[in-house]
Amino acid sequence: MTDTTASDRAPDGAHDRSRAGADRRHRPTPRLSRRSFLGGRRRRARREGEGEHAFVDLYSVKLLLILLWIALMNVADSFFTLVHLQHGGTEVNPVAGMMLQTGLTSFVVLKSALIGLALLVLCVHKNFHLARLGLWVAAIAYTLLFAYHLSLFGV
Repeated sequence: MTDTTASDRAPDGAHDRSRAGADRRHRPTPRLSRRSFLGGRRRRARREGEGEHAFVDLYSVKLLLILLWIALMNVADSFFTLVHLQHGGTEVNPVAGMMLQTGLTSFVVLKSALIGLALLVLCVHKNFHLARLGLWVAAIAYTLLFAYHLSLFGV
């Protein structure tokens, strides 16, 4: 009986390929690496039909910018709401009104956490039409709300 190596068992031509460096599979995948922030080499789904209605962890800069815009507009809305309330305004959103009863700091933290959770869900579902629609609706709605807040200041 003879010993066979992996290259002997490989399909024709497969053992001819040379690889630079150590095999990455011999060590665990690091939790954080340069690929965590800069991305890997892959720019689209690996298999046909994997783009739409699939959970693929490839995120674009465009998606990141939309998420950051919505989060920023949420913080601005919280700030402007508190300023308007301190100058005699009223809160017309009943959910925000209930959150305001918990205190100012709790209001900001709770509102940010709820919007952050919603953004996380929309981000994970980015390959679904309804999630993409939700992101754009939220971005437009928060932008209009920001403009409304500015109009209340007379800007």
